[in-house]
Amino acid sequence: MTTERRSPLGRSRRPTIKDVAEAAGVSRSTVSRALTGRGYAASEVRERVLRAAAELGYVPDVMARTLKQQVSRSVGVLVSDLRNPFYAELAAGAGSEARARGYTMVLADTSLSTETENEAAEALVALRVAGVIVTPNSSDVSTYLGSHGVPVVEVDRQFAAGSTDGVVVGNRVGARTATAHLVGLGHRRIALFIDETDWTTGYERYQGYVEALNAGDIKVDPELVVSSGWDVADSRHRALDILRRPDRPTAVFAANNVLAEGVWRGIGELGLRVPADVSLVAFDDAPWMSMVAPTVSAVAQDTFNLGATAVRRLHARLEMPEADSVTTVLGVRLLPRESTAPPPML
Repeated sequence: MTTERRSPLGRSRRPTIKDVAEAAGVSRSTVSRALTGRGYAASEVRERVLRAAAELGYVPDVMARTLKQQVSRSVGVLVSDLRNPFYAELAAGAGSEARARGYTMVLADTSLSTETENEAAEALVALRVAGVIVTPNSSDVSTYLGSHGVPVVEVDRQFAAGSTDGVVVGNRVGARTATAHLVGLGHRRIALFIDETDWTTGYERYQGYVEALNAGDIKVDPELVVSSGWDVADSRHRALDILRRPDRPTAVFAANNVLAEGVWRGIGELGLRVPADVSLVAFDDAPWMSMVAPTVSAVAQDTFNLGATAVRRLHARLEMPEADSVTTVLGVRLLPRESTAPPPML
C-alpha cells in the first residue's frame, strides 16, 4: 500500500530516498546501492529496501541522478513525420532498443521542418541527453548538436557522413532491383515518382532507377521522372496528369510508400486497372500494400531494426567516443506481388 507523505504545509509530496532509508532502517547510501545495483548490498537488505520503496511509491529522480553522476540515461529521437508508418516504426524500434539498454527515449516529430528540428535539438541539449538519433532535414541539426558535444546518429539519410555515425539502407540496390523487375517484365516506359534528389535517400534511389534502365538499354526520359511532392495529395495529382496522357507509362516505380499511395489512388480514380493497365512497385512496404487488391509489389526494409540499430550504434559511440565514425548499411529485398505484370498490348 502506498504511503502518502505530507509537507509541513499539509500538501502531499513525492517520497524521497531519505523516506525509503528511514522505512527500511538503513542509510541513504545503502538505499542507493540496493536500488541501482551499483555496489554491494546484502540480499536481505536489498529486499527490505525494495519492499519499502514499493510501499512508499518511491520513484527515483532521474534528472537528479544524471546531474550527480554527470551521465545521462536519456536519448533523443527526432523523426520527420510520425503520421508516416515508416517513421512510426523506426521510432518504435529505437524505443524498444533504448529500453533494453536502460535508456529513456525523448521523442519529437519535426514535421519535415528544419526550424522545428532545430528547436527540438535545442530542447534536447537543455535536457542533457546522452545522444541523439535523427532523420535529418538538413545538415544544421547534426552541426548544432556536435558543437555542444552531443553524439549524433543520422538515420535513413545522411548529411554529415564521415563526421557523424549513420544507419541507412541499400537505397541504390533496392531501387535498381525494383526497376529491373519492371524491365524484366517487358516495360519500356517506366515512370519514377520521387519527392527529392538532394538527400542521400532520393539521390540513391534515382541512381538505382537510372542504372536499371541503362542495363536494359532504355534511355532515361526526363518527362517520366516525376517530382511528386511530399504527400499523398501531391502524388495523386501528378499521377492523374501523367496517366491521362495518350503515351502514358505502362509502369510506375514510387520511391516511397506515401508516393505509392498517391499513385494508387490516381490509377483508381481514372478507372485504370493494376496491373492490366499500369504496373506499380514501391520502395517501402507499408501495411496497406498487402491489404488491398491487387497487393502491391514493394522493396521491403526492416524499419524497426533500422531504429534499433541506430540505438546500438549510439550506445557504441558513447562507449568509445573517440572512435572513427561508422555508417551501417542494412539490406533490403524485393517482394513481388500482384501489382506488377507484363505491359498491356497497346
